[in-house]
Amino acid sequence: MPALAAPTAPVSVSARRVYEGARGQLLQIRTLLKHQDSQASVGSGFLVSAEGHVLSNYHVISQFALEPDNYRLRYATTDGQEGQLELLDFDLRRDLALLRLLPAGLKQRGALAFRSQSRPLAKGDRIYSMGNPHDVAFAVVEGNYNGLVERSLDPLIYYSGSINAGMSGGPVLDEEGRVVGVNVSAMFMAQQMSFLVPGGYAQALFERSRDAKPMNSPAWPRLREQLLDYQAELTERFIAQPWRAAGHPRYLLPVPQEQFMRCWGRGTAADAKGLDFQRSQCRMEHGLFVSPAVQTGFLEMSHEVYDGSRLGAARFAKQYSSSFRNESLGHADKDRTAPFCKEDFVNRAGLPLRAVVCLRAYRKLAGLHDLTVLVTTVDAPTEGALGRFDAHGVSFENALKLATHYLEGFAWKQPR
Repeated sequence: MPALAAPTAPVSVSARRVYEGARGQLLQIRTLLKHQDSQASVGSGFLVSAEGHVLSNYHVISQFALEPDNYRLRYATTDGQEGQLELLDFDLRRDLALLRLLPAGLKQRGALAFRSQSRPLAKGDRIYSMGNPHDVAFAVVEGNYNGLVERSLDPLIYYSGSINAGMSGGPVLDEEGRVVGVNVSAMFMAQQMSFLVPGGYAQALFERSRDAKPMNSPAWPRLREQLLDYQAELTERFIAQPWRAAGHPRYLLPVPQEQFMRCWGRGTAADAKGLDFQRSQCRMEHGLFVSPAVQTGFLEMSHEVYDGSRLGAARFAKQYSSSFRNESLGHADKDRTAPFCKEDFVNRAGLPLRAVVCLRAYRKLAGLHDLTVLVTTVDAPTEGALGRFDAHGVSFENALKLATHYLEGFAWKQPR
């Protein structure tokens, strides 16, 4: 008979111990209509000081931040006490918000401490996510630390555990009950794949803004300030990367490095008749949440390569032109203007291109735009490549830099 393994304590014992040590500092955070108790959104948070400072996600309190005249913030503790919250500051880039309890009687409930940055977790370490999923009840979810997400501009912790709606903004604790991260998102159509903001960013927001005055007016100026800083860094880091080769026999096509973007490809079946088609698509997977209608601060691009030698020049020209015209450029809405576009024929190292450059301005974030660049080669009767580049939330100056950088990625590889 095989030897019996030594008995081990169930993991739930550790989870219960960590939860019991933290339950007094856990909060549910609700956004309510100003003059009603109708609930607009719900999330979680946790106390980080004896004075009542609370950390959560920006997206949990975004409606209040943008429309303080129409909404208010309320909290509830695990033992049923309730009260109001005020907003002190937020870090849009890391989706964090710093709040403070208003009733003085609840400001001595203790605080959760942060794990020291000098003691990094090891892959596989057990950690515990807490929050109030789907407004059902406070809960603890056991999972594992799996390092940082690859190909991400900013660090995100990959957590093997289930974070559900309503847990956003809740703490994730180590075995000692110290904060290692903040619940932020989960991957849809996947199991046990969730993401956390590293605790160091939350601690930094608390330390720099703990004495800030409450934000009682719409947060658009602060959002604009943070977005301008972010897009400047994003543009600089992206342009500093050399283009990769697309592998086309005739054209050099701009394909980004995968330092903070992911790329996928697809094409027509080998036995397809007519137009041969290959597509590559690259995108930053994490944008910045401003409001339910506006997510910005990311880049995406694609190219399509066509071979219509079996169609003939006339039929190829019709399909090729149709692909170019079918690209959506957006339209005017309450958040952005209609696109303003300029079209021209340009020459890149002898390769003739048709290019369209469009900008849409943000109505409440002055100086920020969405950029779209469409490019198609016009050098052959039955072959061609179509490229598209989009930058969301960039300044006019950086839009021009990015458009130029993208166009410079096109060239001959083997002229005919």
